[in-house]
Amino acid sequence: MDRLVIEGNGPLSGRVRVSGAKNAALPCLAAALLTEGPLTLTRLPAVSDIRTMLKVLQALGTSAEVVKDPEGFELTATLALANPAEGLRAPYELVKTMRASILVLGPLLARFGRASVSLPGGCAIGARPVNLHLEALERMGAQIAITGGYVEALVPGGRLKGMDHTFDKVSVGATENILTAAVLARGTTVLRNCALEPEVTDLARLLVKMGAQIEGIGTPMLTIHGVERLGGCTHATIPDRIEAGTHVCAVVAAGGDVVLEAVEPEDLRSLTDLLERCGAAFTIREGAEGLNLRVQREPGQKLRAKDVQTAPFPAFPTDLQAQVMAVMTQAHGISVIKETIFENRFQHAMELERLGANLRIDGGTAIVAGPCRLQGCTVMATDLRASAALVIAGLVAEGTTTVDRIYHLDRGYAGLERKLEGLGARIRRIGGGSV
Repeated sequence: MDRLVIEGNGPLSGRVRVSGAKNAALPCLAAALLTEGPLTLTRLPAVSDIRTMLKVLQALGTSAEVVKDPEGFELTATLALANPAEGLRAPYELVKTMRASILVLGPLLARFGRASVSLPGGCAIGARPVNLHLEALERMGAQIAITGGYVEALVPGGRLKGMDHTFDKVSVGATENILTAAVLARGTTVLRNCALEPEVTDLARLLVKMGAQIEGIGTPMLTIHGVERLGGCTHATIPDRIEAGTHVCAVVAAGGDVVLEAVEPEDLRSLTDLLERCGAAFTIREGAEGLNLRVQREPGQKLRAKDVQTAPFPAFPTDLQAQVMAVMTQAHGISVIKETIFENRFQHAMELERLGANLRIDGGTAIVAGPCRLQGCTVMATDLRASAALVIAGLVAEGTTTVDRIYHLDRGYAGLERKLEGLGARIRRIGGGSV
């Protein structure tokens, strides 16, 4: 099993290109089921979750031609679904490793009127029930049963119907699934209390390129006028705001001067506003492939502790909570971190304590006192973002830090250790080679 070995060695410097967003790419890949194609998606991150989704699509009968970029960080995939597999079944062996596999349910029902999709697995960071997805699909006319761990769904007559629906809670996955179901439904669908995350907006823009009629993109209310069919197109995945935020946290924790290339700074606003108040400096400049973000913290510059509370976009993202906790171990004062999205997302705290962090967990709140002198040791990754937090902590710890079970990290970061090494970090992978 692969592990990362990190030698804490001071500030980071240089430039790093941020890969495409995994959480944007996954629903866009699922949208390939809505058309015979070809649908070409560029700037896909070369991570294991993307490869899993491609395998799910292939199991459903989709052909996929995949090309890797020269550095191995990004992929281009051209997809077509001309001969759907009999049964339209997304198997447990694939779906169990990734919760986002449930996103094929909406497109399958929209285009074929039937689907068999295993209940999803993934990181154990808290309950993420699919009831919001299923209730909305039932209101669109689908008959759904849970049998043997599979969602068995059928649309009598073969075509979903439009509806006016308010989600009980804001859910990125449910918004994406029902949006892709509605684009081929009969009539008009109005979705209220929709998620505002940039990944949802990116999916909506892809669907419009394919011929969908969607109003209200980027707002809590989406109005979708169903069309008879969709076509193929070419679409570039948006920059990964969580990968970018992870690099930002690494620089702020370890000190340094780094330029993040090809990012969307506005998607990082909640993070950069927080860390600017902590003492970091940020500058936005035009770059060759869009906007660049420069992050600076002089070595030895005092960091000020600040409180953090996660909430749906545009507030502070739960996917950066663990990384910011690692930063706060180096800040002067007390930081109170409240997790409001997932009830089990402090598993990294115990591992940070092994490194010497001074913190306490009280339900959904973590209290961090700093700055702490971290000492390298062996720690265990418990989920995707916890892995990144432990890497950041290893960059500032004295001595050697070994991070085990980094298959979690490989689900969402393309060559993170190579990118950090390019910024001067002393980090290497042992066991099998970077994903």
